[in-house]
Amino acid sequence: MQIDWSEWLNLGLRWLHLVAGIAWIGSSFYFVWLDNHLRAPAAGDASGAPREGAASGELWSVHGGGFYHKQKYQVAPSQMPEELHWFKWEAYFTWLSGFSLLVLVYYVGAQSFLIDPARAALSPGAGIAIGLAALAVGWLVYDLMCRSPLRENNALLGLFWFVVLVWAAMVLDRLFSARAAYLHVGAMIGTVMVANVFLVIIPNQRKVVADLIAGRTPDPALGAAAKQRSLHNNYMTLPVLFIMLSPHYPMTWGAGRPWLVLALLGLTGVAIRHVFNLRGRGRKTGPTIVVATLLAAASVTYVTLEKGVVSGPAENVTYAQIAPLLATHCAGCHNVPVPPRGVALDSYEHVSAAAARIRAMAVDSQAMPLGNPTHMTPAERQQLGAWIAAGSPR
Repeated sequence: MQIDWSEWLNLGLRWLHLVAGIAWIGSSFYFVWLDNHLRAPAAGDASGAPREGAASGELWSVHGGGFYHKQKYQVAPSQMPEELHWFKWEAYFTWLSGFSLLVLVYYVGAQSFLIDPARAALSPGAGIAIGLAALAVGWLVYDLMCRSPLRENNALLGLFWFVVLVWAAMVLDRLFSARAAYLHVGAMIGTVMVANVFLVIIPNQRKVVADLIAGRTPDPALGAAAKQRSLHNNYMTLPVLFIMLSPHYPMTWGAGRPWLVLALLGLTGVAIRHVFNLRGRGRKTGPTIVVATLLAAASVTYVTLEKGVVSGPAENVTYAQIAPLLATHCAGCHNVPVPPRGVALDSYEHVSAAAARIRAMAVDSQAMPLGNPTHMTPAERQQLGAWIAAGSPR
């Protein structure tokens, strides 16, 4: 009996990535929601402001049959509590599992999943180096922006960061396969998010704790910087989640300008997140909902109009003409006892039943054959698309 350890490792890492991501994103969403719902505490001085060392905000909530009373100290409480809970391992395990998946799928399998000879003649080593450099440079650029005067305006900083990410998506799309370019943009964002936790949020919180223990007054700037990075992470979560799902939807990264689809759907995610944040502050959400809807509609419209009707040869294309094409480019992987994703291409019945999936992967996104080792030509893809568009005639 032979065990496919690579597939089991892939499954295990994806499962860990999903579980850790749920825990991290859940805590991020919860604490932003909590911040948005805090109200001034009942006890304060004559002006209503909280006393020094007192809570700056509080919230009562009910869940699971019990009542919770939460209090927030804008800088720090007057005394260090005996037990303090930290939120960091969710972030670390999300990134570690995600990076491990990137290595397993796109670096170990660079020839098939990372490199696209039609875009750039890269060796696997060069492709991997570019991918790793993108993660590092992304963090350096973002961190520099957060330390520049841009930090005074979150909206402006976010706009510049968005431009950087779109530019990175365009560059990576010229170097990597479209799917790999998407995943690397997601990895860039994920790396920035976890670096915010590891290099800014947690260290700043540790400094505040150390000041309390030493009897010093903590620097308010530490908490302000940590909160800003946490807010940035909150807005980046939905675009990252979209990119995590995108490999299953080739109409996104298979578009003629995949970076444009990524930009539109990424902005849609940011707008949706902003709707929830506005609701938490008790502010109007109508205009933002309209913006999110228009962005999503623009994405769908662009992809739909771009694909249109596949143009093919003037004469009718029959299965007899398509069968040799499939035998040359697809049979090696799909005509086996256990074909990938259950897609067997060894008969008309099997091929016609999988026509929509074939079009998505071999015509629209051109993701198949993996790495195109058989050198499937654009004319062959066009012919295959024309046959499918005609209803897959026998």
